[in-house]
Amino acid sequence: MTNTSPNSAIELYIEGVATGNSESLNAAFHPDARVFGALGDQRVDVPIQDMIGMISAQPADVDGQFSASIRKIDEFGDIAIAIVDEDNFWGSVSFTDVFSLAKIDDNWLIVSKSFTHTGGTPPS
Repeated sequence: MTNTSPNSAIELYIEGVATGNSESLNAAFHPDARVFGALGDQRVDVPIQDMIGMISAQPADVDGQFSASIRKIDEFGDIAIAIVDEDNFWGSVSFTDVFSLAKIDDNWLIVSKSFTHTGGTPPS
């Protein structure tokens, strides 16, 4: 699967995180990508495969209310940044994500995700 634009990589991320589809998430991210952020008081600074495992076990859309919107994508040659707002993640949590993307062999991939927890109580 080839991501022809930064937008297509981000859309794969959104679909994958909503449903827990590890195939979509693996297609969206570079295998060496990392995630940085905090969920409540707990830091979540992990390799991408750890995040994909967590999301596969507990997808974001637990009750049909999850939504994600792309606020902005800026492309600069073969790199890009994207900002995504997520609401009702796990039913009640909100995040703002900042993604760095790179075009590698004509395929746009997310190379890092940083996020901030903007509202709601994380599940235990």
